[in-house]
Amino acid sequence: MAISSKALELVAEHAAQGRKARRISEEVVVALREDGFFRHFTPVSHGGTGGTPQDFFIDQIAIAERDMSTAWALGIVAVHNYQIALMAPQTQDEVFADGPDAMISSSYNPVGAKAEAVEGGFMLSGRWGWSSGCLHCNWVLLGGVIPGDGYRTFLVPASDYRIDDTWYTMGLQGTGSNDIVIDEPVFVPEHRTHKQMDGFNSVHHQSDPVYDLPWAQVFIRVVNTSAIGAVRHALSLFKDRVGLSSTDMSKSATDPDVLDRIARASNLAEESLVVMVSNFKAMEAVQWKPAIEDRVRYRYQASLVADRCIEAMDLLMDVAGGRSVYSDSAFQELWRDVRISRAHVANNPVGFARNYATVLMGGQNGDYFL
Repeated sequence: MAISSKALELVAEHAAQGRKARRISEEVVVALREDGFFRHFTPVSHGGTGGTPQDFFIDQIAIAERDMSTAWALGIVAVHNYQIALMAPQTQDEVFADGPDAMISSSYNPVGAKAEAVEGGFMLSGRWGWSSGCLHCNWVLLGGVIPGDGYRTFLVPASDYRIDDTWYTMGLQGTGSNDIVIDEPVFVPEHRTHKQMDGFNSVHHQSDPVYDLPWAQVFIRVVNTSAIGAVRHALSLFKDRVGLSSTDMSKSATDPDVLDRIARASNLAEESLVVMVSNFKAMEAVQWKPAIEDRVRYRYQASLVADRCIEAMDLLMDVAGGRSVYSDSAFQELWRDVRISRAHVANNPVGFARNYATVLMGGQNGDYFL
C-alpha cells in the first residue's frame, strides 16, 4: 500500500514545524495512520495489510524525500509491529486490542537497564536513550539483560514509564528521540518479553511465512533507509536551483565537476536502494528463510547505507553554494540529518564487516541480531 500524495504533501508541509517542535506533527501521524503505514507489519489476523518488507521500505524512502525525521521516527514506530507479531498471542491481543495501528517506540540498548527475574515475569527499571517517536506511542520495547539468561526485549505500557525531554541535537530534531525512564521497578509479565534467540531463530505463532524472516533483518533496515530519501531530497534542491551558487545560478548546468558530483551522489543512493530491494526479494524467494551466510552479508550491507549517503551529501555540500553555510539552509539541514543517522549502532559497519569476513573465511557467526 503506497503512501498517498496527500499524506506526503502533509509531511513536507509540516517538516519545519516538526524540526522546531522536536516531534512529528500529529496531523502527519494521523495522515500516515489513515494510509495504513503503521499496520504494514501487523498480522493480517489483527487487521494488518500483509505487504512485503520491501514495499514498506519503499514507502519509508518516499516519506524521507519530504522529511527524513518523519521517515526515521515513524518508520521505527511502524516496524515494531513486526516484533510484536513474533511474541506470544496474548501479547498481540493486548497490543492490537484497539486496532491494527499500534504505536510502539523502542530503545534496545541495555546499558542503563536493571532487570530481575521474579515469579511470572520480571522487575524492570532504568533509563534508555534514543527512543524515536516515543511522544506518539502508548507502548515501548526496552532492552535488558537477565543474569544467567541473556538478552530480552521488554514490552512496557506508557503508564509504567516517563519520557525525559533530552532530544536537543544538531540533526533529525523532529524524531523526538527522548529518554525513557522507569524510576521504580515495574512488573513485566513473561508473555510481554521477547528473547533474543527467539528473534534470531524466527520463533513465532503466525501462519504467514513472512514472519519466518528473522526480526533483525527487518529492523536493521529501518534505521538507514530514510537516508536514501534524504539524498534524493537534496538532489531535488539542486534541480530546483536551491542551494547552488549565489552569484552564478547557471554555472551548475555546465560545470563538469558539479555534474559529476550530482551523478555520483545519486548513484550512491540508488545503489543502496537496489541492494536493499534485491536482498529482500532474495529472502522472499527462499520463503523468508535466508541462510546464515546471507544474513551476515545483508546485515553488513545495511550498515553501509549511512556511510554511502554521507558520502553523497558531502559531494553535494562542497558545491552547494554560499547560502548553504547558514544554519537554516534546507540543504544543510539534510546534510546534518544524514550525518546524525550514522550515530546509530546499526549504521557502524566495522563490527559487521569483521563478522562477515569471519564467516566468509569459514569461521563462526558471532552476531545474534541479524
